[in-house]
Amino acid sequence: MKFLGVILVFACTFGGYTLLGGHMSILLKAMPFEGMIIVGSAIGAFITANTSHTIKGVIKGLKSYIKPETHNKDSYIELLSMLYVSFKLARTKGWLAMEQHIENPGDSELFKQFPGFAANDHAVHFLCDYLRIISLGNEDPHQIEALMDEEIETISEEKMHPSHAVQTMADGIPALGIVAAVLGVIKTMGAITEPPEILGKMIGSALVGTFLGVWVSYGFVAPAAGAIAGKAQSEILYYKCMKVAVIAFLSGAAPQVAVEFSRKFLPHHLQPGFLELEEKLNELPSPS
Repeated sequence: MKFLGVILVFACTFGGYTLLGGHMSILLKAMPFEGMIIVGSAIGAFITANTSHTIKGVIKGLKSYIKPETHNKDSYIELLSMLYVSFKLARTKGWLAMEQHIENPGDSELFKQFPGFAANDHAVHFLCDYLRIISLGNEDPHQIEALMDEEIETISEEKMHPSHAVQTMADGIPALGIVAAVLGVIKTMGAITEPPEILGKMIGSALVGTFLGVWVSYGFVAPAAGAIAGKAQSEILYYKCMKVAVIAFLSGAAPQVAVEFSRKFLPHHLQPGFLELEEKLNELPSPS
């Protein structure tokens, strides 16, 4: 769907220009050089302003064009099932029974039943860290919730930073378009003795810089920032889902009720139905 949007930007821009009687030859002649000034300068400024970690995050975030959301409904059914089994084990056999899974999550047979969750190292350590704190005796839901909120806020800032960096880049590109246009005008002024028909083409080429700066910014770079932000928010939601279940369980809810709290927290397009989840939970083996 996102690639359809990119195609529409191209088709509507140049299709409309052509239908209005515009000559593509002027654009095609000027765009490579104007684009080099604008896009090259923007990328250079972006590299200067950001760390290698952020740059890698942006490159990774561009996968949002292929997979807009990190987790789908099946991912959340698996997550809720894993939480249910963990809570049931802790409730029936005590936190000591959970210690082997918390301390060595990579070797945990419990987590291995849920390969999607087990493959997400950050999520595994996030959950295990809090289960470890609880197993050590801190069962105050308010303290655990406050700490989880702080960590999720930190994760959110880290995950959202690449999109903010790209948005900053988008905000600066129109100004770089003006720079390219000014350079084109300078070139034109150096040939002021040329006939009007030649000067007209040169001025038109110079104005391509302004067009290209605004078009690239609002047609491509700013939407890319939005796509990266959307993917980051879908990753953050996964942590929030775990938080809701853990706090509900700590507050005294039964394992299935705690999982139900978490299920109701999810947006509708990701939320499994009550019967759908219950059927899945009933199929799970007894925790050990």
